[in-house]
Amino acid sequence: MPVTHSQAILNGERLALTRALTQVENNTAEGLEILEALFPHTGNAHLIGVTGAPGTGKSTLVNQLALTYRQSTDSSVPPRVAIVAVDPTSPFSGGALLGDRVRMQDLAGDPGIFIRSMASRGSLGGLAAATAGLVQVFDAAGFEIVIIETVGAGQAEVNIARLAHSTIVTEAPGLGDEIQTIKAGILEIADILVVNKSDKPGAENTLRGLRNMLTLAHPDGNHVNHHGQLMELDTDMDQTENGWIPYVLPTVATTGEGIPDLVNSLSEHYKYLKSSGIWQVREEKRLKNQLETLLGTALRSRWEKRISPDIYQAALAQVMKRELSPWRAVEKLILGAGL
Repeated sequence: MPVTHSQAILNGERLALTRALTQVENNTAEGLEILEALFPHTGNAHLIGVTGAPGTGKSTLVNQLALTYRQSTDSSVPPRVAIVAVDPTSPFSGGALLGDRVRMQDLAGDPGIFIRSMASRGSLGGLAAATAGLVQVFDAAGFEIVIIETVGAGQAEVNIARLAHSTIVTEAPGLGDEIQTIKAGILEIADILVVNKSDKPGAENTLRGLRNMLTLAHPDGNHVNHHGQLMELDTDMDQTENGWIPYVLPTVATTGEGIPDLVNSLSEHYKYLKSSGIWQVREEKRLKNQLETLLGTALRSRWEKRISPDIYQAALAQVMKRELSPWRAVEKLILGAGL
């Protein structure tokens, strides 16, 4: 009896996995069937998001992170690691460099590591629309750790928190005032803050600045200590995500310095998520976000099929002449499509 494509993926066959990832990324009918078959087998992997401004060394950090996981001595069988690296799509050519494959040559040849680079294809927030699907394929294929590296597009990077269980935000000395981190909303999504390139001048100032910001953001030290370990929590607090204060860690990804501490911190956060019940909360939020995203895409696709281009252009012309407000135009276009 021949093995089905989805069963081959569950068996860990790399060729079947590669083909499935391509189908999912291209949003083909076969890709949707694969996701449907694999979905019951998902929900086990630890999803780690890595984000931050360009130039902070995210790719090198991810490279060292994967190597450290694979060299772990905590268990006889090191975890399998999948990496989804989202590269920006050129607004001119429509192509992408997919340079993370170039930077991650150290990982080549390890059967326990799988790297998938993909183009953002214009998606906002640093995540391509198909990223969630790729992550689920890796999850079903038995990868215990899935690392999602975003393109580093700035403020919209907060979207990574909707997909990952643990979010690492990278900073680097000399790239600007640390207060920009708060303005971008990045501090709120970080489970772990990493000051990479900490051998550079100004690293201590960056570390101190971030720690001071966290002190201001979490003034009540009676419930949680600065290492993120739960102490005494209010009855309402232990059901929220306020019981974890992010680690602030220095690393030098080019040499591997500080990476073991980062892995240990991720392990502590994983244990915290599981013991506090927040793992399930984040899973629900992640799936809810995916469902709403898919629903929005499907409704727009249905609308585009039903509405006449002439009707749309006529409504747009009225908006341009200030004869019709954008809000009323949307209402008119939805009614015109019969939705």
